Amino acid sequence: MLRASRGVLVQCDPSIRALILQIDNERPGIVLEELDDSHLLIKQDKIDVVKDELNKLLSKNIYNPFEEE
Repeated sequence: MLRASRGVLVQCDPSIRALILQIDNERPGIVLEELDDSHLLIKQDKIDVVKDELNKLLSKNIYNPFEEE
């Protein structure tokens, strides 16, 4: 039986794609389809989750000289 799901086409570079797939491994059900090296189909209701998680992951990699460790 076929099921239709609403999705959003996301175009990104391979490094961001890898991070999105990492998020999907931790929280399954986000990525509907891996189309190619720069395109993913993501569930429409999970876009905000992906944005939040990407911001968290990317903020870990930003150097801030004013932050004390």
